[in-house]
Amino acid sequence: MRKLLIILSIIFTVIGVVFTILPMGNIALFPTSIAIVLSVFAVIFSKNNNKKLPKWILVLSTVTFLAVIGKDVFIKDQVAVDQQFIEKKEESKQDAQKELEGLDELQ
Repeated sequence: MRKLLIILSIIFTVIGVVFTILPMGNIALFPTSIAIVLSVFAVIFSKNNNKKLPKWILVLSTVTFLAVIGKDVFIKDQVAVDQQFIEKKEESKQDAQKELEGLDELQ
C-alpha cells in the first residue's frame, strides 16, 4: 500500500509541476492537491525509518501547490496592443482599396 501511494503521489506531483510550468491556469491545483493527500497518507503508512521519500514528495508537492497559487495571485496575464501591426493592417487595407478602385477605372 505504501509503495502504491508513493508511486501515485510522484506521478501526480510530476503532472502538477508540468501544469505549473505550462500556462494552464489553475488546472495544476487538482493533481497537486491529490499528490499532497497521497503523500500524507504515505507518510502515515510508512514506518519510522522509511519516511524520508514520502516527506520529500510532500514538500515538493506543497511547494508546487504554493507556486500555482502564487503564480495566480502575483502574475497577471495581459494582452499587449501591437500598434505597428494595427497601422500596417490599415495601410494594407487602404492599398487594397486603391488597387480595387484602379481596377474599376480600367473597365
